[in-house]
Amino acid sequence: MTELKRTPLYETHKALGGKMVPFAGWEMPVQYPAGIINEHKAVRTDAGIFDVSHMGEIEVTGPDRNAFVNRMTTNDVGALAAGEVQYSAVLSPEGTFLDDCTVYRFDDKIMVVVNASNADRIWDHFVEHKQGANIRLKNISADVGLLALQGPRAEALLQTISETQLNYIPYYHHASGKVAGCGCFISRTGYTGEDGFELYCRWRDTETLWNALTGPGKAQPIGLGARDSLRLEVGYALYGHEIDENSTPLEAGLGWIVKLDKGSPFTGAEALRRQKQNGVTRKMVGFTMAGKSFPRQGYPVFYEGSQVDTVRSGTVSPSLGLAIGTTYLPAAAAKAGTKFQVDVRGEKQEAEVVKMPFYKGGSVKKGK
Repeated sequence: MTELKRTPLYETHKALGGKMVPFAGWEMPVQYPAGIINEHKAVRTDAGIFDVSHMGEIEVTGPDRNAFVNRMTTNDVGALAAGEVQYSAVLSPEGTFLDDCTVYRFDDKIMVVVNASNADRIWDHFVEHKQGANIRLKNISADVGLLALQGPRAEALLQTISETQLNYIPYYHHASGKVAGCGCFISRTGYTGEDGFELYCRWRDTETLWNALTGPGKAQPIGLGARDSLRLEVGYALYGHEIDENSTPLEAGLGWIVKLDKGSPFTGAEALRRQKQNGVTRKMVGFTMAGKSFPRQGYPVFYEGSQVDTVRSGTVSPSLGLAIGTTYLPAAAAKAGTKFQVDVRGEKQEAEVVKMPFYKGGSVKKGK
């Protein structure tokens, strides 16, 4: 059995009473003594901090870096200026997800951030497809710590220990600067629907940053459980749930990150062109359920008497008090108001398609 990896904050999480669980090959805190609902609400109303140092980072340098990343990912790197970030994906030749990712453009390099569960695979994929490009690939995952500070008070809190004027960093932009005396990439991004920042630092500086941002009157530590409920409320896809090697961006409602006409053919582009021309046969939807039943991942989903999928994600929304979930339905049925059934422990319960996001009250500053 492969030994689980640990972030620089493993002992800190244990000291805080974090419940540690295996996640994507890492030992990570799923929750702290305050509980998932309390942690969730802290991010929605105040400020929470996540240890996401398990994520993978790949650095691409050299004259062909932009062309190479454009060939490897679906979005258009050419549309990025230095200091900008974009959400994108790495696909198989069949047009299905190998991973979703974020792409950071700097003056002299590109950084691609991938999910922990896929970090090794995407690194191997990039190396395999280098194909003589004048670039240098470097897997910097083991050198980079990553904290996500999220919530309506995130900017005010971070500004107290940052030399950078944070109000000048728009949504999906980044800047370099010092935080608590540590050099960081400060990115106005996140996975919660709230305003906030992701702080990329040296592995050895992660604990210093965490300690500067936590404690009385500061950010509350948040585990994987609340991270999942927060992202589900705002309809953000999670690899292994809404997206995987059997789903395409067009089916998952992520066609906006696919630039088929960007002038640089990418892996999976031809398959997506064919799918776009023929039309998708299924689409990912959000749904709610009435009553006391709520959906869990893996519950069978039925439409017009036949099983069409399983629940991809499901919970009771702490913000809304509603049972919410995601699944795939036949394309013709994937519209608000469609009724279908979820098999909850052997009993079929009615569900209804709703437009996502479920929660619309977040503080994220997309217009900045």
